[in-house]
Amino acid sequence: MRALVTGGAGFIGSNLVDKLIEKGWGVIVLDDLSTGKKENINTNAKFYNVDISTMTDLGRTNKNVFRLFEGIDIVFHLAAKARVQPSIVDPVSFNKVNVQGTLNVLLASHNAGVKRVVYSASSSAYGNATKFPTPEEHSTNPLSPYGLQKYIGEQYCKMFSQVYGLDTVSLRYFNIYGERMNLDGAYCLVLGIFAQQMLNEKDLTITNDGKQRRDFTYVGDAVEANILAATQKDKFNGDVFNIGNGKNYSVNEVADMLGGNKTYGKTVKEPFQTLADNSKANLMLDWQPKGDLPTWIKKYKMDLGI
Repeated sequence: MRALVTGGAGFIGSNLVDKLIEKGWGVIVLDDLSTGKKENINTNAKFYNVDISTMTDLGRTNKNVFRLFEGIDIVFHLAAKARVQPSIVDPVSFNKVNVQGTLNVLLASHNAGVKRVVYSASSSAYGNATKFPTPEEHSTNPLSPYGLQKYIGEQYCKMFSQVYGLDTVSLRYFNIYGERMNLDGAYCLVLGIFAQQMLNEKDLTITNDGKQRRDFTYVGDAVEANILAATQKDKFNGDVFNIGNGKNYSVNEVADMLGGNKTYGKTVKEPFQTLADNSKANLMLDWQPKGDLPTWIKKYKMDLGI
């Protein structure tokens, strides 16, 4: 099998590339390295420094980026500008990557005869959910440009399946954590922020009152979901799956697991709770999350020396 992974130098993408190569797949990685790191890229993968929002090869090694999709069986589309709050500050550049970039990837996949696109969607599409655990049939009401853009990507996937016959499937991630997650920068998530603060012997800064709860999902489980979605024999035709652990913790509880002193900062608009109903992924993909956040944090603290 031959795969093309957009965002393959990033946190989730590089873990996926490693697993694909371990399984014997041939892999091409497209990444503009804006948040991904070249050292994350498996040396057995073919790397192109590509901006998907313009389909430009920044390395100028192959100007016709669309040709890179030829002969590819599965496209894993993970490249994105991530995180809610930065998208509120800069919705235009986020839209260019998250919407135009996704359209470009789908069009390139269709033109090249790719068998399936596995799209990394987001649980932020739900907004303030009213049912917990939250099933895929729940209404969508994104509360940020990022959430809306990722949902538009889902709709583009579904439309390409219906209109162009390109098989697509969308995986709605719930707060992925694990090896290679960013510890700094605008795209760092709460676990990474806390870890960096502890390394610098600072208090753990918490938005709102810290009682907001999140479903934290291990990166290895997200990788497994991608591979299961890619290798299913039946067509998906734009179907959507929650990829979440099915258990949530408050931000205060996460801070307590790490053991740092807590301080409370600014108030931001965010969903109070996320909690995935993952029964559909279990039934149709035979996917079951194995990661346990408290256990992982204990090992993570030892690895960081905190």
